[in-house]
Amino acid sequence: MCLIERSSKSDMAAKTSATASAMCASPSLKVSKEVDPQHASETLHFVNTMGAGIPVPENCNTHGFYSLFLRSFIKVDHIQRGRISCTIVAKPPICNGYGTLHGGAVGSFVEALCTACARTVVAEDKELFLGEMSISYLSATPTNEEVQANASVVKTGRNLTVVTLEFKLKKTGNLLYITHATFYNMPVASL
Repeated sequence: MCLIERSSKSDMAAKTSATASAMCASPSLKVSKEVDPQHASETLHFVNTMGAGIPVPENCNTHGFYSLFLRSFIKVDHIQRGRISCTIVAKPPICNGYGTLHGGAVGSFVEALCTACARTVVAEDKELFLGEMSISYLSATPTNEEVQANASVVKTGRNLTVVTLEFKLKKTGNLLYITHATFYNMPVASL
């Protein structure tokens, strides 16, 4: 049952009738009575335009596919203790409908690169637990542009490691994203 409140005004009803009918095509869709049907329709249109509901291809529906897929866009330039420098190319598969690098892809890159950077200083017998991650999105990365990502350990101790990561547009040097991640260094449990 579709729960869309229709206005009693005839002009509003005429405008939203087709919209509400289209939204009611999905029997599982429920829209609150407090939401204007036009706003609900525009939101649904946006979500559908972004590709909601498109099934995942079978060859992509495997364990670890996403991590391997994202890592294919990273080229490691330099590694030293407490520092990693990489190049990321914003290819269309990791860009959004606006033609810029998807924010979720940025978050995934942060997690992978900060973990790798922390691993340059944390002993292998310690497990890393990502406790906190923050990202400041300062500017968008256009499709097919190269991004320079520089990660460095800010603080490391027996129980905690903090890594900062900056993303800059390689062509201009403009700062795109500033991030930091806090890891808890956990001793590996002995079995």
